[in-house]
Amino acid sequence: MADPKGFLNHGREVAQTRPVGERVQDWNEVYVPGSLLPIISKQASRCMDCGIPFCHQGCPLGNLIPEWNDFAYREDWSAASERLHATNNFPEFTGRLCPAPCESACVLGINQPAVTIKNVEVSIIDKAWDTGDVLPQAPDRLSGKTVAVIGSGPAGLAAAQQLTRAGHTVAVYERADRIGGLLRYGIPEFKMEKRHINRRIEQMRAEGTKFRTGVEIGRDIDAKKLRKRYDAVVIAAGATTSRDLPVPGRELKGVYQAMEYLPLANKVQEGDYVTTPVSAEGKHVVVIGGGDTGADCVGTAHRQGAASVTQLEIMPRPGDDRNANQPWPTFPMLYKVTSAHEEGGERVYAVSTTHFEGDEDGNVQFLHLTEVEFIDGKLTPKPGTERKIPAQLVTLAMGFTGTDRENGLVDQFALDLDARGNVARDDEFHTNVPGVFVAGDAGRGQSLIVWAIAEGRSAARGVDRFLTGASDLPSPIRPTDRSLMV
Repeated sequence: MADPKGFLNHGREVAQTRPVGERVQDWNEVYVPGSLLPIISKQASRCMDCGIPFCHQGCPLGNLIPEWNDFAYREDWSAASERLHATNNFPEFTGRLCPAPCESACVLGINQPAVTIKNVEVSIIDKAWDTGDVLPQAPDRLSGKTVAVIGSGPAGLAAAQQLTRAGHTVAVYERADRIGGLLRYGIPEFKMEKRHINRRIEQMRAEGTKFRTGVEIGRDIDAKKLRKRYDAVVIAAGATTSRDLPVPGRELKGVYQAMEYLPLANKVQEGDYVTTPVSAEGKHVVVIGGGDTGADCVGTAHRQGAASVTQLEIMPRPGDDRNANQPWPTFPMLYKVTSAHEEGGERVYAVSTTHFEGDEDGNVQFLHLTEVEFIDGKLTPKPGTERKIPAQLVTLAMGFTGTDRENGLVDQFALDLDARGNVARDDEFHTNVPGVFVAGDAGRGQSLIVWAIAEGRSAARGVDRFLTGASDLPSPIRPTDRSLMV
């Protein structure tokens, strides 16, 4: 145990953010560089090394949280990094982007603020990179087997790295022009600078993983031909079909899906554009959807100089504390203020968009909405609450409905789908097609980055067993596992 009295002697301290007026002028990460290291040892000491560490239950990767908290407290960064990497291929991704279900399950969180698990995690991995503890792990021998991974998001990268280290020859196919999937083009730079992805890719290249960008399986290469070329295939193409809003005026110019808007801003940071083709500068921006993707749109609009930003959510405002029907250690639905919300804008709850209004040139100018309430378990418009708000740029951030069907991948493989439109798989992450596996959102549906990495690691074990008859690779989850929620 790190410090038996740590949780009694120290309160919770989190990463310090840069002043709002400073950070909205650039695209760097919002946190003050180096602000965690002076406080993180004390924060790690708050871990109680519980007899039954429920943080393990909260994390689908099974991260050895009490162990690396102990090492961080003792400032044994090399040992902490080894424990961290034992269960997680990319802790710098999860340490920045995961909503931390581990903290919701922290035993200390029953009656105190939980341990800052995410902050400890990101401190360990950033220190490991700085000290050179993160090295390529090339396999001792090659198996002679080949694997194609379709998609380079967290699930695809995790599966590829595990299979490469097991000795298989792995090629990752990505339809975008750069590796990273939504990590690259869906996550704004101010949440995670892309240098973190770039150095992981270089590590994977050094280990032997091959990358093929600008290649879309189903369009550029027939899926059946790909299957014949490789001994196994892992589909990690994500759940990229965005939920739409079929209301009058949807066709107006200025109404975009979030994943049409956000990648363009990221491409500016990559140097592809001087200015984004779709900018919020000087415009009244409305973001429809109250989740993390919506918050990403909010923060992006702030940095582009929006005149105003309004975020709409159809559900009622969540509470500040756990509801009685969401007891510890479940993951509660709480009112969350992200760094983007700290930067300004208005959040409006329990409203539904009825239609858009445009000008004579077909540009959106106003959004009409109405308040809604639950009646007999259904969201119902409240009479007399209709109004309109200015909207010259609208982004739809209402989630995703399943994997892409338009590119032909699903049909060319002749894959079975489950009732939710996801690619069906068995206990080994094997689809109905021999030698074809599925991992991440393509099989699970829209989920968290930590689940995607866990899926990639678990699917890699299934592939390894398929190719060799046995496997020593870990499998932290089953395809049917779900977050503990009530």
